[in-house]
Amino acid sequence: MEDTQKTQLFERTPIPKAVMTLAIPTIVSSLVMVLYNLADTYFVAQLNDSIQNSAVTLAAPVLLAFNAINNLFGVGASSMMSRALGRKDYETVYQSSALGFYCALFSAAVFSVVYTLLRAPFLGILGADSTTSAATAEYLKWTVSCGAVPSILNVVLAYLVRSEGASLHASIGTMSGCILNIILDPIFILPWGLGMGAAGAGLATFISNCAACCYFFILLYVKRGRTYVCISPKKLKFSKSIILGICAVGIPASIQNLLNVTGMTVLNNFTAAFGSDAVAAMGISQKLNMIPVQIALGFSQGIMPLAGYNYASGDVGRMKETILFAGKIIAAFMAAVTVGYYIGAGRLSALFMENPAVVAYGTRFLRGLCLAMPFLCMDFLGVGVFQSCGLGKNALLFAILRKIVLEIPALVVLNKLFPLYGLAYAQFTAEVVLAAAAIAVMGGIIKRLEKERKE
Repeated sequence: MEDTQKTQLFERTPIPKAVMTLAIPTIVSSLVMVLYNLADTYFVAQLNDSIQNSAVTLAAPVLLAFNAINNLFGVGASSMMSRALGRKDYETVYQSSALGFYCALFSAAVFSVVYTLLRAPFLGILGADSTTSAATAEYLKWTVSCGAVPSILNVVLAYLVRSEGASLHASIGTMSGCILNIILDPIFILPWGLGMGAAGAGLATFISNCAACCYFFILLYVKRGRTYVCISPKKLKFSKSIILGICAVGIPASIQNLLNVTGMTVLNNFTAAFGSDAVAAMGISQKLNMIPVQIALGFSQGIMPLAGYNYASGDVGRMKETILFAGKIIAAFMAAVTVGYYIGAGRLSALFMENPAVVAYGTRFLRGLCLAMPFLCMDFLGVGVFQSCGLGKNALLFAILRKIVLEIPALVVLNKLFPLYGLAYAQFTAEVVLAAAAIAVMGGIIKRLEKERKE
């Protein structure tokens, strides 16, 4: 089956229009996901209880760990699908989507069982103490013990749908769950509703992810025969070439995420030594910082199908134009966001809690975190290009440089030099180096492809 409309988008649509067609729905979806994460933080913060707010912050690394599975089977399978589409190898597309879906389903179930059985040591690793462990456990009961499967599947399905150029449908699916979560949060969290606190935020997230999964299953049923995304067990074949193709991109992407979890856990543990007010403030600052981060991530993910398709089809000029256009747009936007965040850090932090100590901490944290934004977007763009082209080793190298070589050592050193406040500048230290490296490596890839084309 060949869909000429999708071929038109990848091969002949002008680059600015093609990039925006793919990227804007992904960015909007990412922003809505940030809003729903902010909603958890915002409505829990309205309780004016730093313990409840700390619970959501301390649980964040476990939820971020979901992305290890999302990246392994979502990014890995979608990259394989886009490249197979570029080669017109449709059977590989079907088999890649089926393998990615069922492996994600199995892994999510295992994640849920392992966390539930080992809950106590997990809470200790996260930095929860006798004050915060009960609230953290209640939040994780709904989001992980009950919610790991729907949370992971709805993200993986979005990746698979996006790989064939259907960014709008992918975004509607994730957005439907996010919007429902924002509606349910105040009802479940606040005293005038069910008054469940952090546990209510977790329950709202669980229900919302179930709704998003339902959207994708209905979409695939309605579009059966007209979509390359296939979750039929009949197409589930453990082909060596497909497994290796998915893992070549997915494993580095997964390791990258696990390193992000490690970095966040280290940050939270350092911050926890300064009390629940500092933890709550760091959590608020991280959530605010996630808005531009998700825009950059959404942009890089949005162009992945276009870059991967043209890489596989050999259209180097179109691939180069895609990267240059995307880089100019996102870098200019992120520079503007950085200025706005730095100037308005105090007012943004005060939107969440009236606690003067939390606002004071949050203002200084956010100013440090936002400085990384103009550099981080180029890092994300580079990693997105590597993943779309099947260059998983490059993505893995950047992940190791980001966390192991640069950011985590910077957390240790800066916390010693400038206790607590230095922690917010570790990401900036890492991203300056990585942005320069990403630009250099992407330039090298384009030159190599152009040389091969001439030969």
